[in-house]
Amino acid sequence: MRIALGSDHAGFLLKEYVRGYLAGQGHDVVDVGTYNEESCDYPDFGAAVGRLVASSDVDKGVVVCGSGLGISIAANKVAGVRAVQVMDPEMAEMARRHNDANVVGLAGRYIGIARAESILDVFLATEFEGGRHQRRVDKITALESERQ
Repeated sequence: MRIALGSDHAGFLLKEYVRGYLAGQGHDVVDVGTYNEESCDYPDFGAAVGRLVASSDVDKGVVVCGSGLGISIAANKVAGVRAVQVMDPEMAEMARRHNDANVVGLAGRYIGIARAESILDVFLATEFEGGRHQRRVDKITALESERQ
């Protein structure tokens, strides 16, 4: 699987670990930055990951900031992105199964390496159920046309 990965300074250390972990699992990782712990702006990296996902240049995205919240919000501003901040594997499963989430947000300051691994494993392995959930995802997609 081809996966876009981005973080701000607060998520940098976890992003670096995640990059190696995903590559070790056989994934092709596209790292959009940041590349150090110097202060930077999370919207830049959330948007970069979102654009790659929306254009289908990658299959999924992973974004990391201190809380996982701001960078997920930024990614969600890109049409076609359904980014969710996830704190445990159960949330990752539901985000994929029911919401067809295509970007997962991780909290660099709140989750450890083992938790990040389990979230990623579940997120990447879980398929979207479709069915009644497709109608709901379609309604989310329709909201994008209301943006001005």
